[in-house]
Amino acid sequence: MNETSGEAAAAGRGRHWLFVAAILAGSFLLFLVQPMVARMALPKLGGAPAVWNSAMLVYQALLLGGYAYAHWLGRVPPRMQAAVHLGVLAVAALWLPIGMMAMNLPADAEPALWVPWLFGASIGPLFFAIAAQAPLIQRWYSVATHGRDPYALYAASNIGSFGGLIAYPLLVEPNMALKAQSWLWTGGYVLVFLLVGACALMLPRRAQGEVHVRHTSPAPGWKRVLHWIVLSFVPSGLMLATTTFLTTDIVAVPLLWVVPLGLYLLSFSLAFRESALLDEILAKFTPVVLLLFGATLIAGHQDYAYFNALIGVVLLFLVSVACHSRMYQLRPAPDRLTGFYLAMSVGGALGGVFSGLIAPIVFDWTYEYPLLILAAGALVPQTFLLGALRRFWSGEGQALRIKILGVALVVAVIVAYGMADPKGLLGPRRDQLTFLAVAAIGLASIGQRWAFVVALAAALFVFGGRQSIQISLEGARTRSYFGVYTVADLSDQRRLAHGTTLHGVQLKGEQARQPTSYYLPRSGIGRAMTAAPGLYGPAARIAVVGLGTGTLACYARPGQHWTFYEIDPAVVRLSRDSGAFTFLPLCTPDARMVVGDARLRIAEAPASSLDLLALDAFSSDAVPMHLLTREAFAAYGRILAPNGLLMVHISNRFLDLEPVVAFAAQQGGWHARLLNYGPDRDAHGKPVNPGEREGTTSEWIALSRDPGVIGALTADPGAHWRALTARPGFPGWTDDYASIVAVLR
Repeated sequence: MNETSGEAAAAGRGRHWLFVAAILAGSFLLFLVQPMVARMALPKLGGAPAVWNSAMLVYQALLLGGYAYAHWLGRVPPRMQAAVHLGVLAVAALWLPIGMMAMNLPADAEPALWVPWLFGASIGPLFFAIAAQAPLIQRWYSVATHGRDPYALYAASNIGSFGGLIAYPLLVEPNMALKAQSWLWTGGYVLVFLLVGACALMLPRRAQGEVHVRHTSPAPGWKRVLHWIVLSFVPSGLMLATTTFLTTDIVAVPLLWVVPLGLYLLSFSLAFRESALLDEILAKFTPVVLLLFGATLIAGHQDYAYFNALIGVVLLFLVSVACHSRMYQLRPAPDRLTGFYLAMSVGGALGGVFSGLIAPIVFDWTYEYPLLILAAGALVPQTFLLGALRRFWSGEGQALRIKILGVALVVAVIVAYGMADPKGLLGPRRDQLTFLAVAAIGLASIGQRWAFVVALAAALFVFGGRQSIQISLEGARTRSYFGVYTVADLSDQRRLAHGTTLHGVQLKGEQARQPTSYYLPRSGIGRAMTAAPGLYGPAARIAVVGLGTGTLACYARPGQHWTFYEIDPAVVRLSRDSGAFTFLPLCTPDARMVVGDARLRIAEAPASSLDLLALDAFSSDAVPMHLLTREAFAAYGRILAPNGLLMVHISNRFLDLEPVVAFAAQQGGWHARLLNYGPDRDAHGKPVNPGEREGTTSEWIALSRDPGVIGALTADPGAHWRALTARPGFPGWTDDYASIVAVLR
């Protein structure tokens, strides 16, 4: 008897680890493909943060479809489920090896619609088939083990998902080209197919398994299902909102795309387990962090980008763990498992639609972020910080409502007084002092949900929200698929910012034609534009990638032919049509405007049709990766005349792009020089040259295949041009291989 029991236990352990291996492998593969395919799409779609959000919408929709399919499949016996699913996996294999369709974004296409369609058509069947793995394998595990709780396997699933996400930027992308990545994923798909087949063999025959098709526990009510959906909605939406912040202010590459999503997935592994200590910590700590740091990103202090990024991801992780932990507490019996996951997937997809599709259309700023922070404050578990506070908030009915109303009135009075006292008792730090007063009331309200929500709303309003609402009411902000643009109108100048990055300054009055910021006459681009008539004659053909405010237009001379490439129609409206900036109307009213991704449009242009090309395309603070690959520089060389000049702007707070351009120059036979220019300033920080008072330090690289052109441009010994510094062992960027790990500052 003991020997038989030991053999059964060993078989049970083997069966357990087989299911764990299958669910880990499937989840690893599912989330390895997300950054991989987004990276494959960069040369076709550009590097805007919204491209990743569009990809996430597709992933969430396909995940929802996979979960719905798994839920529907529960109507048939387990062995038949396995047969059907193996058939779905076999049909999806027709899309292997994985990759993007050979199709480019049309010039007149709507990216918000076309990009999801391209992703869905390229990987949809494969993603759908793998997406159903987690709920199916968990249900099969419960059947094969005669009713053991399968929810622990979901933690394993999310560990596999997190591993796939982290493995891509740290291991796969730095060490493998895209073609090799595609074949790696194909091999993983074959392994998953074999593991699923092995799990299917563990399932009982139809006659034994029939009982597991029927539900034995009561169905959850609609309020419980709605609660699941809302608890899933908030972390999903917040994950995309945080992703937009990170990729807008740093760079749109998978290394940063995966951080919010990875933490979001890791939260399931932490939350889907029984832990009274974790529940107590979350109930006390999460509301405090929401209250004290929820407004940090809203305030938008660009000098603290790294701190803001850290706060953003910590907030996301805490909110995700708290909401998912509450979902786990409200989970149904195992026989209702697929319905639970389906509701969770519905909430996740709705959160993605809200942050990735609806918010950019409805809002002119990232209002989805404070709204989701406020929703999190209403959802996360709370407990009183002190016993005295618990006693204060004790009571029910009318007495409790009076206390909540009293808190709301006190908060309203503090906010109103702080807003109305710009130079009075509170002084210039009125916002900070008002925030501290409201935060103190909020801390005392933790544990009494609606009083806390009132204080949290006031804190969000005071610390950034009020200013954002005021800017929106003034009509100074524009939002598009590619980002948020803010026009700041000062007494003597007007500024354009994309996210937290300055994109151009125009002085008012008689100085309106004067180049400013990165484009000063003694900067690299200023010297190139000034030299253009001498190098190429009075009819020089000049193009600029990235419009911004149109500052470079005021280097134009009569007889020259100018072209601007701009991916975002909203920027064209701001700089040419709105009247907010007048560089274009004043200096080059007849300039040709080409809307669309510059690399794709340049590929369509005739060869040798330009003399000078300025690459100044920024996605907030970084050049999109696909514009700096070896193939991109080959496209620039094709459109330039044999003696043409290419100017590349590489100013960046986070990445050292010099080795990237040095590699492309070496591979493409370019002669190159770099000029790092900053306006001369006196001891008080004022510019020595008054004409450079709005100047900004800039790094420009000049490249040409004609050494005489580079020699003529860099002849002035006072300019301090220097040769590029190549980095030994740096593999460079190509369409098939690129990693930012080696160029992080």
